Amino acid sequence: MPVRGVVHHLMVLCYHLQHPALYSPQGLENGLELLVLLVVENKSPADVRRINGEKVASDKRQWKITARPNTFGVYSHPMMWDMTAADVVQNGADNYCDSVRDWATKTYHTLQKSGNLPQKHF
Repeated sequence: MPVRGVVHHLMVLCYHLQHPALYSPQGLENGLELLVLLVVENKSPADVRRINGEKVASDKRQWKITARPNTFGVYSHPMMWDMTAADVVQNGADNYCDSVRDWATKTYHTLQKSGNLPQKHF
């Protein structure tokens, strides 16, 4: 059985994307870009760190990843998620890794269908 940590990056990302107010507006934009890299372009977490390392380095970036009291991420269009963290839990521990990967794919497709994924990602 694979170690569940291999999908931790997808689990955290999907949870945050489905709760956009946890992000700053720039953090949400970055999260959407990460989803595309991980799901569509099939990049590994190491690849993503290489690609985005300088962009998100706390000593270099001029924006916050997390929300602040007066500025937080929000989608332009209403969202109806096809899969949530509750579905991952319901699918059981033995299916965790496959469920999280499925969640990431469904999150991407839901964002795409809703019009909340920037056009540059199509």
